[in-house]
Amino acid sequence: MSEKMIYIRGLSIISFLLAMVVLGGCNNKKIKAQTDTPQQGTINISVDESFEPVIEEEIKVYESTYPNAHIIAHYKSEADCFKDLQSDSTRLIIVDRGLDKKERDYYEATLQFRPQFSLIAYDAIAIIVNQKCKDSVFTISRLHDILSGKENLIAVMDGKNATSTVRYLQDSILKGEQFGKNVVASKSSEDVINIITNRSDAIGFVGLNWVGDNYDRKQQELLKKIKLGLVECVRCEEKGLFAKPSAASVSFAQYPLARPLYFIVKENATGLGTGFTNFLSLERGQLIFRSSFLIPAVMNFNKRTSKISD
Repeated sequence: MSEKMIYIRGLSIISFLLAMVVLGGCNNKKIKAQTDTPQQGTINISVDESFEPVIEEEIKVYESTYPNAHIIAHYKSEADCFKDLQSDSTRLIIVDRGLDKKERDYYEATLQFRPQFSLIAYDAIAIIVNQKCKDSVFTISRLHDILSGKENLIAVMDGKNATSTVRYLQDSILKGEQFGKNVVASKSSEDVINIITNRSDAIGFVGLNWVGDNYDRKQQELLKKIKLGLVECVRCEEKGLFAKPSAASVSFAQYPLARPLYFIVKENATGLGTGFTNFLSLERGQLIFRSSFLIPAVMNFNKRTSKISD
């Protein structure tokens, strides 16, 4: 055999071995990606910061039920959650909208399957003011004037851009108009609350689960410094009615600043993300939403009176 043939054969063997190593590495990576199950493993999820208190409670209960399951939640703006969904490291996000057709088609083209999404609860955007503030009643037209800058009252948001609260208010109240210069951004919902506790010349907008739990000690202390604003009921037949944000006022369509809560899971196999979203949709998860003063969207827990005859 010539030296040239030996050299070519040697290159072929080396190429084959390298290919086997690469394929083996890919297979190992694929196996590693499939190791989590609904009861065990570790995943990172991205959650709209507005829903942090209730999702923390959901994770706490789920992990206590399945000690080998670890859900690492990253709380951020809605836009950042959707950015994370495009990365390989995030298979589940919890936000206040599902996927539109363009987004579904995009994921189907890139992943070869469509992510699943579902409505799981309803939340409300609460208006909060300092306890010393005398005015805590708002019509929709007045909210429009405040947010557009026609009324020069400071309005504090959990961020000026890319948050679900900002998007909701811009779509529902301003109908696409720009915010006025009196609308200021804070770092987070918790920061909004801290600002309002120290200022009587401003109003803040936060998710109800940050301030609506009357049994939470931290929130009870907060309600000594702030109060919830009343908003005009636009669907009530009787005019001039105003409602505070609560599970009841949202359920009966009395409080107008209500919004949905969705999960979007990007799993083509039954993994920990699917297990957690099933939990959120079933009785225990839905009861946690209710105990956190949100409105369960999947299960109806209305009390019914009954008579038992002898």
